[in-house]
Amino acid sequence: MGYLEEHQSRFLNEFLSLLRIPSISTDPAAAGAVRQAAEWVAERLRQAGMDGVRILETGGHPAVYGQWCGAPGRPTVLIYGHFDVQPVDPLHLWTHPPFEPAVVDGRVYARGATDMKGNLLLPIVACEALLRTEGQLPVNVKFLLEGEEEIGSPNLGPLLEAHRDLLACDLMVSADGGCGTPERPEVWLGPRGLVGLQINVRTADRDLHSGNGGLAPNAIHALVRLLDSMRDSAGRITVEGFYDSVRPLSDTDRAEIAAAAYPPAEYQSQTGVRGFFGEPEFTPFERASARPTLEVNGIWGGFTGEGIKTVIPCEAHAKITCRLVPDQRPAEIREKLLAHIRRHAPAYAEVTVDSLPGEADPYLIPADHPAQQALVRVLTAVTGRRPAVTRGFGTVPVMGMVKRILGVETISLGTGQADERAHAPDEFYRLDSFARGQRAYVLLLHELGEALPRTDDIK
Repeated sequence: MGYLEEHQSRFLNEFLSLLRIPSISTDPAAAGAVRQAAEWVAERLRQAGMDGVRILETGGHPAVYGQWCGAPGRPTVLIYGHFDVQPVDPLHLWTHPPFEPAVVDGRVYARGATDMKGNLLLPIVACEALLRTEGQLPVNVKFLLEGEEEIGSPNLGPLLEAHRDLLACDLMVSADGGCGTPERPEVWLGPRGLVGLQINVRTADRDLHSGNGGLAPNAIHALVRLLDSMRDSAGRITVEGFYDSVRPLSDTDRAEIAAAAYPPAEYQSQTGVRGFFGEPEFTPFERASARPTLEVNGIWGGFTGEGIKTVIPCEAHAKITCRLVPDQRPAEIREKLLAHIRRHAPAYAEVTVDSLPGEADPYLIPADHPAQQALVRVLTAVTGRRPAVTRGFGTVPVMGMVKRILGVETISLGTGQADERAHAPDEFYRLDSFARGQRAYVLLLHELGEALPRTDDIK
Protein backbone atom coordinates (compact mmCIF):
# COMPACT_ATOMS: atom_id res chain seq x y z
CA MET A 1 0.00 0.00 0.00
CA GLY A 2 3.05 2.27 0.20
CA TYR A 3 2.79 3.02 -3.52
CA LEU A 4 -0.74 4.35 -3.06
CA GLU A 5 0.29 6.67 -0.23
CA GLU A 6 3.36 7.89 -2.12
CA HIS A 7 1.34 8.87 -5.20
CA GLN A 8 -1.86 10.08 -3.55
CA SER A 9 -1.33 13.73 -4.49
CA ARG A 10 -0.93 12.77 -8.15
CA PHE A 11 -4.09 10.66 -8.03
CA LEU A 12 -5.99 13.60 -6.56
CA ASN A 13 -4.75 15.93 -9.29
CA GLU A 14 -5.86 13.40 -11.91
CA PHE A 15 -9.26 13.20 -10.25
CA LEU A 16 -9.60 16.98 -10.39
CA SER A 17 -8.56 16.99 -14.03
CA LEU A 18 -11.27 14.49 -14.94
CA LEU A 19 -13.87 16.46 -12.98
CA ARG A 20 -13.15 19.57 -15.07
CA ILE A 21 -14.51 17.85 -18.19
CA PRO A 22 -18.27 18.70 -18.47
CA SER A 23 -19.27 15.27 -19.77
CA ILE A 24 -23.06 15.70 -19.54
CA SER A 25 -24.48 12.88 -21.64
CA THR A 26 -28.03 14.26 -21.65
CA ASP A 27 -26.97 17.48 -23.40
CA PRO A 28 -26.30 17.19 -27.17
CA ALA A 29 -24.13 20.31 -26.93
CA ALA A 30 -21.81 18.43 -24.54
CA ALA A 31 -21.14 15.50 -26.90
CA GLY A 32 -17.60 16.76 -27.49
CA ALA A 33 -16.96 16.87 -23.76
CA VAL A 34 -18.19 13.29 -23.32
CA ARG A 35 -15.76 12.18 -26.03
CA GLN A 36 -13.01 14.22 -24.36
CA ALA A 37 -13.70 12.33 -21.13
CA ALA A 38 -13.52 9.02 -23.03
CA GLU A 39 -10.13 9.96 -24.46
CA TRP A 40 -8.92 11.07 -21.01
CA VAL A 41 -9.96 7.74 -19.49
CA ALA A 42 -8.38 5.77 -22.33
CA GLU A 43 -5.06 7.53 -21.79
CA ARG A 44 -5.28 6.94 -18.03
CA LEU A 45 -5.76 3.21 -18.66
CA ARG A 46 -2.63 3.18 -20.82
CA GLN A 47 -0.66 4.96 -18.10
CA ALA A 48 -1.82 2.34 -15.60
CA GLY A 49 -0.39 -0.43 -17.78
CA MET A 50 -3.46 -1.66 -19.65
CA ASP A 51 -3.07 -3.13 -23.15
CA GLY A 52 -5.33 -2.95 -26.18
CA VAL A 53 -6.90 0.29 -25.01
CA ARG A 54 -9.40 1.60 -27.53
CA ILE A 55 -12.48 3.73 -27.98
CA LEU A 56 -15.56 1.63 -28.74
CA GLU A 57 -18.04 3.53 -30.87
CA THR A 58 -21.78 3.16 -30.27
CA GLY A 59 -24.92 4.67 -31.71
CA GLY A 60 -24.44 7.51 -29.23
CA HIS A 61 -21.59 8.42 -26.89
CA PRO A 62 -18.43 6.24 -26.98
CA ALA A 63 -17.21 3.67 -24.48
CA VAL A 64 -13.63 2.76 -23.53
CA TYR A 65 -12.02 -0.67 -23.38
CA GLY A 66 -8.67 -1.80 -21.96
CA GLN A 67 -7.22 -5.04 -20.61
CA TRP A 68 -4.38 -6.78 -18.86
CA CYS A 69 -4.46 -10.50 -19.60
CA GLY A 70 -1.07 -11.68 -18.43
CA ALA A 71 -2.22 -14.28 -15.87
CA PRO A 72 -2.75 -17.65 -17.59
CA GLY A 73 -4.97 -19.98 -15.58
CA ARG A 74 -6.39 -17.12 -13.53
CA PRO A 75 -9.99 -15.90 -13.78
CA THR A 76 -10.92 -12.85 -15.84
CA VAL A 77 -12.69 -9.91 -14.20
CA LEU A 78 -14.54 -7.22 -16.17
CA ILE A 79 -14.59 -3.85 -14.39
CA TYR A 80 -17.44 -1.48 -15.27
CA GLY A 81 -17.91 2.23 -14.71
CA HIS A 82 -19.07 5.39 -16.50
CA PHE A 83 -17.56 8.81 -17.12
CA ASP A 84 -20.72 10.74 -18.03
CA VAL A 85 -22.47 12.96 -15.51
CA GLN A 86 -25.84 14.56 -14.82
CA PRO A 87 -26.78 18.14 -15.79
CA VAL A 88 -25.96 20.85 -13.24
CA ASP A 89 -29.23 22.79 -13.06
CA PRO A 90 -30.18 24.78 -11.06
CA LEU A 91 -26.79 26.44 -11.34
CA HIS A 92 -27.47 29.17 -8.75
CA LEU A 93 -27.66 26.54 -5.96
CA TRP A 94 -24.00 25.57 -6.37
CA THR A 95 -21.55 27.04 -3.87
CA HIS A 96 -18.69 26.43 -6.32
CA PRO A 97 -18.89 26.21 -10.13
CA PRO A 98 -19.77 22.55 -10.86
CA PHE A 99 -16.88 21.93 -13.25
CA GLU A 100 -14.27 23.83 -11.24
CA PRO A 101 -13.64 21.26 -8.48
CA ALA A 102 -13.07 22.68 -5.02
CA VAL A 103 -11.33 20.78 -2.22
CA VAL A 104 -12.79 21.87 1.12
CA ASP A 105 -12.35 20.11 4.47
CA GLY A 106 -11.43 16.75 2.97
CA ARG A 107 -14.17 16.83 0.34
CA VAL A 108 -14.11 17.43 -3.41
CA TYR A 109 -17.10 19.45 -4.64
CA ALA A 110 -17.95 19.07 -8.35
CA ARG A 111 -20.49 17.50 -10.66
CA GLY A 112 -19.58 13.83 -11.06
CA ALA A 113 -17.44 13.72 -7.92
CA THR A 114 -19.33 10.90 -6.19
CA ASP A 115 -21.30 9.72 -9.27
CA MET A 116 -18.93 8.43 -10.37
CA LYS A 117 -15.60 9.86 -11.44
CA GLY A 118 -14.04 9.22 -8.05
CA ASN A 119 -15.18 5.61 -8.10
CA LEU A 120 -14.10 5.25 -11.74
CA LEU A 121 -10.48 5.91 -10.84
CA LEU A 122 -10.32 3.45 -7.92
CA PRO A 123 -9.75 0.20 -9.89
CA ILE A 124 -7.50 1.96 -12.41
CA VAL A 125 -5.25 3.24 -9.63
CA ALA A 126 -5.30 -0.17 -7.91
CA CYS A 127 -4.19 -1.94 -11.10
CA GLU A 128 -1.41 0.58 -11.59
CA ALA A 129 -0.21 0.08 -8.02
CA LEU A 130 -0.16 -3.71 -8.34
CA LEU A 131 1.64 -3.67 -11.69
CA ARG A 132 4.27 -1.20 -10.42
CA THR A 133 4.92 -3.05 -7.16
CA GLU A 134 4.23 -6.73 -7.95
CA GLY A 135 4.79 -6.77 -11.71
CA GLN A 136 1.47 -8.50 -12.38
CA LEU A 137 -2.19 -8.64 -11.39
CA PRO A 138 -3.73 -11.50 -9.38
CA VAL A 139 -6.42 -11.91 -12.07
CA ASN A 140 -6.88 -11.00 -15.70
CA VAL A 141 -8.64 -7.65 -15.92
CA LYS A 142 -10.77 -6.01 -18.60
CA PHE A 143 -12.27 -2.53 -18.33
CA LEU A 144 -15.53 -1.37 -19.93
CA LEU A 145 -16.19 2.28 -19.15
CA GLU A 146 -19.17 3.93 -20.83
CA GLY A 147 -20.46 7.43 -21.49
CA GLU A 148 -24.22 6.87 -21.39
CA GLU A 149 -25.15 5.55 -17.93
CA GLU A 150 -26.88 8.77 -16.95
CA ILE A 151 -29.26 8.42 -19.91
CA GLY A 152 -30.07 4.77 -19.18
CA SER A 153 -27.25 3.09 -21.17
CA PRO A 154 -29.35 2.89 -24.38
CA ASN A 155 -26.45 1.61 -26.50
CA LEU A 156 -24.79 -0.64 -23.95
CA GLY A 157 -26.82 -3.74 -24.79
CA PRO A 158 -25.93 -3.61 -28.50
CA LEU A 159 -22.28 -2.93 -27.56
CA LEU A 160 -22.19 -6.02 -25.31
CA GLU A 161 -23.77 -8.11 -28.08
CA ALA A 162 -21.31 -6.85 -30.68
CA HIS A 163 -18.25 -7.45 -28.48
CA ARG A 164 -19.14 -10.69 -26.68
CA ASP A 165 -15.76 -12.29 -27.33
CA LEU A 166 -13.79 -9.18 -26.40
CA LEU A 167 -15.72 -8.78 -23.13
CA ALA A 168 -15.88 -12.48 -22.16
CA CYS A 169 -15.14 -12.85 -18.46
CA ASP A 170 -15.83 -14.88 -15.32
CA LEU A 171 -17.22 -12.01 -13.23
CA MET A 172 -18.04 -8.33 -13.48
CA VAL A 173 -17.19 -5.77 -10.80
CA SER A 174 -19.24 -2.58 -10.96
CA ALA A 175 -17.53 0.48 -9.55
CA ASP A 176 -20.82 2.39 -9.81
CA GLY A 177 -22.44 2.59 -6.40
CA GLY A 178 -21.58 2.65 -2.74
CA CYS A 179 -20.67 0.37 0.13
CA GLY A 180 -22.21 2.27 3.01
CA THR A 181 -19.89 4.12 5.36
CA PRO A 182 -16.79 3.04 7.32
CA GLU A 183 -18.96 2.93 10.43
CA ARG A 184 -21.80 1.12 8.63
CA PRO A 185 -20.39 -0.84 5.66
CA GLU A 186 -22.75 -2.57 3.22
CA VAL A 187 -22.57 -5.00 0.32
CA TRP A 188 -25.17 -4.82 -2.43
CA LEU A 189 -26.79 -7.93 -3.80
CA GLY A 190 -28.10 -5.98 -6.76
CA PRO A 191 -30.34 -3.15 -8.01
CA ARG A 192 -33.95 -3.07 -9.09
CA GLY A 193 -35.01 -2.90 -12.72
CA LEU A 194 -36.95 -0.12 -14.45
CA VAL A 195 -39.71 0.50 -16.96
CA GLY A 196 -41.39 3.82 -17.71
CA LEU A 197 -44.33 5.20 -19.67
CA GLN A 198 -45.83 8.57 -20.54
CA ILE A 199 -49.63 8.64 -20.55
CA ASN A 200 -51.34 11.23 -22.76
CA VAL A 201 -55.06 12.00 -22.36
CA ARG A 202 -57.13 14.13 -24.78
CA THR A 203 -60.82 14.92 -24.33
CA ALA A 204 -61.45 17.70 -26.91
CA ASP A 205 -59.83 19.60 -29.75
CA ARG A 206 -59.13 22.66 -27.58
CA ASP A 207 -59.42 23.96 -24.04
CA LEU A 208 -62.98 25.05 -23.27
CA HIS A 209 -64.53 27.80 -21.14
CA SER A 210 -65.20 26.34 -17.70
CA GLY A 211 -68.81 27.29 -18.07
CA ASN A 212 -69.00 24.08 -20.10
CA GLY A 213 -68.47 22.13 -16.88
CA GLY A 214 -71.03 19.40 -16.51
CA LEU A 215 -71.11 19.00 -20.29
CA ALA A 216 -67.50 18.73 -21.44
CA PRO A 217 -65.10 16.22 -19.82
CA ASN A 218 -61.90 17.44 -18.17
CA ALA A 219 -58.68 15.73 -19.32
CA ILE A 220 -56.97 16.25 -15.95
CA HIS A 221 -59.85 14.61 -14.08
CA ALA A 222 -59.70 11.68 -16.52
CA LEU A 223 -55.96 11.29 -16.06
CA VAL A 224 -56.11 11.53 -12.26
CA ARG A 225 -58.82 8.86 -12.11
CA LEU A 226 -56.75 6.62 -14.38
CA LEU A 227 -53.64 7.06 -12.24
CA ASP A 228 -55.63 6.50 -9.05
CA SER A 229 -56.90 3.18 -10.43
CA MET A 230 -53.33 1.85 -10.35
CA ARG A 231 -52.94 1.85 -6.55
CA ASP A 232 -55.27 1.34 -3.62
CA SER A 233 -55.50 3.63 -0.62
CA ALA A 234 -52.83 1.64 1.27
CA GLY A 235 -50.32 1.83 -1.59
CA ARG A 236 -50.73 -1.65 -3.09
CA ILE A 237 -50.40 -1.68 -6.87
CA THR A 238 -53.69 -2.77 -8.43
CA VAL A 239 -52.51 -3.27 -12.01
CA GLU A 240 -53.73 -6.75 -12.91
CA GLY A 241 -50.94 -9.33 -12.71
CA PHE A 242 -48.32 -6.80 -11.60
CA TYR A 243 -47.07 -8.97 -8.72
CA ASP A 244 -47.36 -12.34 -10.49
CA SER A 245 -43.59 -12.85 -11.00
CA VAL A 246 -42.38 -11.27 -7.75
CA ARG A 247 -40.32 -13.60 -5.58
CA PRO A 248 -41.66 -13.88 -2.02
CA LEU A 249 -39.33 -12.68 0.71
CA SER A 250 -37.95 -15.43 2.93
CA ASP A 251 -37.38 -14.97 6.64
CA THR A 252 -33.66 -14.71 5.85
CA ASP A 253 -34.29 -12.01 3.25
CA ARG A 254 -36.34 -9.99 5.70
CA ALA A 255 -33.75 -10.36 8.46
CA GLU A 256 -30.97 -9.14 6.12
CA ILE A 257 -33.01 -6.13 5.03
CA ALA A 258 -33.84 -5.27 8.64
CA ALA A 259 -30.18 -5.50 9.64
CA ALA A 260 -29.14 -3.11 6.86
CA ALA A 261 -32.04 -0.64 7.24
CA TYR A 262 -31.43 2.85 8.57
CA PRO A 263 -33.52 3.85 11.58
CA PRO A 264 -36.74 5.37 10.19
CA ALA A 265 -36.25 8.55 12.21
CA GLU A 266 -32.79 9.01 10.71
CA TYR A 267 -34.18 8.64 7.19
CA GLN A 268 -36.92 11.16 7.95
CA SER A 269 -34.40 13.60 9.38
CA GLN A 270 -32.20 13.36 6.26
CA THR A 271 -35.02 13.63 3.73
CA GLY A 272 -37.77 15.61 5.43
CA VAL A 273 -40.28 12.84 4.68
CA ARG A 274 -43.37 13.42 6.83
CA GLY A 275 -44.30 9.75 7.05
CA PHE A 276 -44.07 6.40 5.28
CA PHE A 277 -46.48 5.01 2.72
CA GLY A 278 -46.81 1.73 0.87
CA GLU A 279 -47.83 -1.90 1.12
CA PRO A 280 -48.67 -2.37 4.82
CA GLU A 281 -47.55 -6.00 4.76
CA PHE A 282 -43.93 -4.89 4.36
CA THR A 283 -41.59 -2.56 6.22
CA PRO A 284 -40.52 0.71 4.58
CA PHE A 285 -37.08 -0.65 3.70
CA GLU A 286 -38.49 -3.92 2.40
CA ARG A 287 -40.70 -1.86 0.11
CA ALA A 288 -37.76 0.31 -0.97
CA SER A 289 -35.39 -2.53 -1.83
CA ALA A 290 -37.21 -5.81 -2.43
CA ARG A 291 -40.67 -4.83 -3.62
CA PRO A 292 -41.70 -3.32 -6.98
CA THR A 293 -43.04 0.22 -7.22
CA LEU A 294 -45.25 2.34 -9.43
CA GLU A 295 -44.61 6.06 -9.08
CA VAL A 296 -45.98 9.15 -10.85
CA ASN A 297 -42.86 11.19 -11.67
CA GLY A 298 -44.59 14.14 -13.27
CA ILE A 299 -48.05 15.36 -14.26
CA TRP A 300 -49.10 18.39 -16.26
CA GLY A 301 -51.97 19.95 -18.18
CA GLY A 302 -54.25 22.99 -18.21
CA PHE A 303 -53.33 26.41 -16.85
CA THR A 304 -50.43 26.60 -14.39
CA GLY A 305 -49.52 30.30 -14.51
CA GLU A 306 -50.09 32.97 -11.90
CA GLY A 307 -53.66 33.89 -11.12
CA ILE A 308 -56.67 32.11 -12.57
CA LYS A 309 -57.77 31.06 -16.02
CA THR A 310 -61.18 29.40 -16.09
CA VAL A 311 -60.72 26.62 -18.63
CA ILE A 312 -61.52 22.95 -18.95
CA PRO A 313 -58.22 21.41 -20.15
CA CYS A 314 -58.45 19.30 -23.29
CA GLU A 315 -55.22 17.39 -22.61
CA ALA A 316 -53.16 16.11 -19.70
CA HIS A 317 -50.00 14.06 -19.39
CA ALA A 318 -48.16 12.02 -16.79
CA LYS A 319 -44.89 10.14 -16.61
CA ILE A 320 -44.78 6.97 -14.54
CA THR A 321 -41.94 4.60 -13.73
CA CYS A 322 -41.88 1.21 -12.06
CA ARG A 323 -38.92 -0.20 -10.16
CA LEU A 324 -38.83 -3.95 -10.75
CA VAL A 325 -37.58 -6.87 -8.69
CA PRO A 326 -36.60 -10.42 -9.64
CA ASP A 327 -38.20 -12.05 -11.69
CA GLN A 328 -40.12 -9.20 -13.28
CA ARG A 329 -39.23 -8.14 -16.82
CA PRO A 330 -39.71 -4.66 -18.31
CA ALA A 331 -41.57 -5.87 -21.41
CA GLU A 332 -43.95 -7.98 -19.32
CA ILE A 333 -44.76 -5.15 -16.92
CA ARG A 334 -45.18 -2.68 -19.78
CA GLU A 335 -47.82 -4.93 -21.34
CA LYS A 336 -49.66 -5.25 -18.02
CA LEU A 337 -49.65 -1.46 -17.64
CA LEU A 338 -50.97 -1.00 -21.18
CA ALA A 339 -53.73 -3.55 -20.58
CA HIS A 340 -54.72 -1.76 -17.37
CA ILE A 341 -54.79 1.61 -19.11
CA ARG A 342 -56.97 0.26 -21.92
CA ARG A 343 -59.31 -1.34 -19.40
CA HIS A 344 -59.69 1.73 -17.21
CA ALA A 345 -59.49 4.61 -19.71
CA PRO A 346 -62.81 6.50 -19.83
CA ALA A 347 -64.80 6.16 -23.03
CA TYR A 348 -64.89 9.94 -23.52
CA ALA A 349 -61.06 10.24 -23.65
CA GLU A 350 -58.44 9.41 -26.24
CA VAL A 351 -55.53 7.85 -24.33
CA THR A 352 -52.14 7.17 -25.90
CA VAL A 353 -49.00 5.82 -24.27
CA ASP A 354 -45.32 6.40 -25.09
CA SER A 355 -42.53 4.19 -23.77
CA LEU A 356 -39.78 6.04 -21.93
CA PRO A 357 -36.06 5.25 -22.35
CA GLY A 358 -33.94 3.57 -19.72
CA GLU A 359 -35.56 0.14 -19.32
CA ALA A 360 -33.52 -2.27 -17.23
CA ASP A 361 -33.81 -5.80 -15.87
CA PRO A 362 -33.57 -6.29 -12.10
CA TYR A 363 -30.52 -8.13 -10.82
CA LEU A 364 -29.70 -10.10 -7.68
CA ILE A 365 -26.52 -12.08 -7.01
CA PRO A 366 -26.74 -15.04 -4.60
CA ALA A 367 -25.45 -13.93 -1.21
CA ASP A 368 -23.24 -17.03 -0.97
CA HIS A 369 -21.51 -16.49 -4.32
CA PRO A 370 -17.70 -16.78 -3.83
CA ALA A 371 -17.10 -13.31 -5.28
CA GLN A 372 -19.70 -11.77 -2.99
CA GLN A 373 -18.09 -13.46 -0.01
CA ALA A 374 -14.70 -12.13 -1.16
CA LEU A 375 -16.18 -8.63 -1.17
CA VAL A 376 -17.45 -9.14 2.38
CA ARG A 377 -13.93 -10.07 3.49
CA VAL A 378 -12.46 -6.99 1.79
CA LEU A 379 -14.88 -4.55 3.38
CA THR A 380 -14.39 -6.19 6.75
CA ALA A 381 -10.62 -5.75 6.36
CA VAL A 382 -10.73 -2.06 5.32
CA THR A 383 -13.39 -0.95 7.83
CA GLY A 384 -12.92 -3.35 10.73
CA ARG A 385 -16.64 -4.15 10.62
CA ARG A 386 -18.53 -6.93 8.88
CA PRO A 387 -20.80 -5.30 6.26
CA ALA A 388 -24.55 -5.62 6.25
CA VAL A 389 -26.14 -7.30 3.23
CA THR A 390 -28.53 -5.02 1.36
CA ARG A 391 -30.27 -4.41 -1.95
CA GLY A 392 -30.06 -1.25 -4.01
CA PHE A 393 -33.06 1.10 -4.09
CA GLY A 394 -32.25 2.32 -7.61
CA THR A 395 -31.30 0.88 -10.98
CA VAL A 396 -27.94 0.09 -12.62
CA PRO A 397 -28.84 -1.18 -16.12
CA VAL A 398 -25.52 -2.87 -16.85
CA MET A 399 -25.94 -5.64 -14.25
CA GLY A 400 -29.02 -7.20 -15.80
CA MET A 401 -27.56 -6.76 -19.28
CA VAL A 402 -24.32 -8.50 -18.40
CA LYS A 403 -26.15 -11.41 -16.79
CA ARG A 404 -28.39 -11.81 -19.85
CA ILE A 405 -25.77 -11.25 -22.59
CA LEU A 406 -22.45 -12.39 -21.09
CA GLY A 407 -23.91 -14.87 -18.60
CA VAL A 408 -21.88 -13.74 -15.58
CA GLU A 409 -22.63 -12.38 -12.12
CA THR A 410 -21.74 -8.90 -10.84
CA ILE A 411 -20.51 -7.58 -7.51
CA SER A 412 -20.43 -3.87 -6.65
CA LEU A 413 -17.60 -1.91 -5.08
CA GLY A 414 -17.92 1.85 -5.05
CA THR A 415 -17.30 4.22 -2.15
CA GLY A 416 -19.89 6.92 -2.75
CA GLN A 417 -22.05 7.69 0.27
CA ALA A 418 -25.76 8.45 0.38
CA ASP A 419 -25.36 12.01 1.68
CA GLU A 420 -22.94 13.16 -1.04
CA ARG A 421 -25.66 14.86 -3.11
CA ALA A 422 -25.38 12.79 -6.29
CA HIS A 423 -27.42 14.41 -9.10
CA ALA A 424 -27.92 17.52 -6.93
CA PRO A 425 -26.16 20.89 -6.51
CA ASP A 426 -23.01 20.82 -4.38
CA GLU A 427 -22.29 17.17 -5.16
CA PHE A 428 -19.18 16.04 -3.30
CA TYR A 429 -16.94 13.06 -2.57
CA ARG A 430 -14.87 12.35 0.53
CA LEU A 431 -11.12 12.12 -0.01
CA ASP A 432 -10.76 9.46 2.67
CA SER A 433 -13.19 7.34 0.62
CA PHE A 434 -10.96 7.91 -2.42
CA ALA A 435 -7.91 6.57 -0.59
CA ARG A 436 -9.77 3.75 1.16
CA GLY A 437 -11.38 2.63 -2.11
CA GLN A 438 -8.00 2.25 -3.79
CA ARG A 439 -6.83 -0.06 -1.00
CA ALA A 440 -10.09 -1.99 -1.19
CA TYR A 441 -9.61 -2.69 -4.90
CA VAL A 442 -6.06 -3.93 -4.35
CA LEU A 443 -7.37 -6.36 -1.73
CA LEU A 444 -10.37 -7.33 -3.86
CA LEU A 445 -8.28 -8.31 -6.88
CA HIS A 446 -6.15 -10.53 -4.64
CA GLU A 447 -9.25 -12.06 -3.01
CA LEU A 448 -10.87 -12.76 -6.37
CA GLY A 449 -7.69 -14.46 -7.57
CA GLU A 450 -8.11 -16.94 -4.75
CA ALA A 451 -11.91 -17.20 -4.61
CA LEU A 452 -12.81 -17.71 -8.26
CA PRO A 453 -12.16 -21.01 -10.06
CA ARG A 454 -9.00 -21.37 -12.13
CA THR A 455 -9.42 -21.72 -15.88
CA ASP A 456 -7.31 -23.20 -18.67
CA ASP A 457 -8.02 -20.33 -21.04
CA ILE A 458 -7.81 -16.58 -20.72
CA LYS A 459 -11.15 -15.22 -21.80
